[in-house]
Amino acid sequence: MKEKIRRLEELLSARAPLLVAYSGGVDSTCLLAVAHRVLGDSVMGVIADSPSLPRRSLADALAVAATLGATVEVIATQEFDIEQYTSNPPNRCYFCKAELFSQMDALARKRGFSAIAYGENADDPAHLRPGSKAAEEFAVLAPLREAGLTKADVRALSASCELPTAEAPAQPCLSSRIPYGTVVTREALGLIERGEEAVRALGFRVFRVRYLAPSGARVQIAPDEMHSLTGLRERVCDGLRKVGFGVVEIDPKGYRAPSA
Repeated sequence: MKEKIRRLEELLSARAPLLVAYSGGVDSTCLLAVAHRVLGDSVMGVIADSPSLPRRSLADALAVAATLGATVEVIATQEFDIEQYTSNPPNRCYFCKAELFSQMDALARKRGFSAIAYGENADDPAHLRPGSKAAEEFAVLAPLREAGLTKADVRALSASCELPTAEAPAQPCLSSRIPYGTVVTREALGLIERGEEAVRALGFRVFRVRYLAPSGARVQIAPDEMHSLTGLRERVCDGLRKVGFGVVEIDPKGYRAPSA
């Protein structure tokens, strides 16, 4: 682990000044924290703001960056102007990342940054990640992956740095709750965001509210939290109906992460 961290620090030092694609998730927070420790003011985080980013996630990410003392800039990405994104194909994430990296590339050129980095770790290439293709096209660095840091390593490093994201569950964008082939709309994302806030308010931590067009919801709760549904099932369903969902169903199989 020490060797991996040393390698990470070397990679970061060699590419300053650096822009970091920052989402507030486990990987990008760890990358920004280490980069800020190593590079100081020679690193800046960039958050992509769009309807697919929950307001809570944006606020939390900015709050964490503030505790790190790291500079972060919020940019409005325009993936909703891209038909290939809103039509929601299996490679939807490619168009989202390409839009982000295109804007970051322009920002880097304008502000004099030498490189762009993002938080792909050494486990990620084993999975289907269309965003990786966009990263390659824009020559975006993946220092965590290059240093050999796995997801478990990133969580351990985050814990040693006392980052609040060390044990945070994965939280992909709201568009991931919409089945491929179903058009992504601002209205659907707003409905999903309000629905997940309602479920979270009942104390659930790891879950998904899946969108079923035109206004249905399938709720998936993590297996180790399913016992809580015994007394909360009706409140979950009522809460989702109140925010605008029509038909609401609870998935009896619960939620499993994609890699499980």
